[in-house]
This record gives sequence, structure tokens and C-alpha cells, in this order.
Amino acid sequence: MPIVVDIDVMLARRKMSVGDLADRVGITPANLAVLKNGRAKAVRFATLAALCEVLKCQPGDLLRWEAEDTAGE
Repeated sequence: MPIVVDIDVMLARRKMSVGDLADRVGITPANLAVLKNGRAKAVRFATLAALCEVLKCQPGDLLRWEAEDTAGE
């Protein structure tokens, strides 16, 4: 998928654990792991806003677009 989730980067910058972030955002650690590992198909704006509020960042700090590998075309 061309959308990359950089929650790990922000967690490291904020010296915060996944469990602590999940508690503060109000989602389960399992759901945060799905999002963090790029397996989520969607994210609610309310969840994204809560992540940004807790991590004191912008949505673009957590999500970025990367072109898919087009080798062989």
C-alpha cells in the first residue's frame, strides 16, 4: 500500500510506549498495532486527531504517501 504509517517514529521521538499511547488515545493496543504496522484499511479522523493531540504532531507526521514499486513496467 502506498500510504506509510510513521507512528513508530513519533513514539521514539516522544519516548512513549505503544501501550501508553493506546491508553492515552483510547484505543486498544491491538488496534494501534494494526494501524502502526500498516495493516489498517482505514483510520477514523477522530482517532487521527487523538493521535496528533497526544503526540503533539500533525497528520503528515504520522502518514505519508510513497509511490508503489513499478519495476517491470
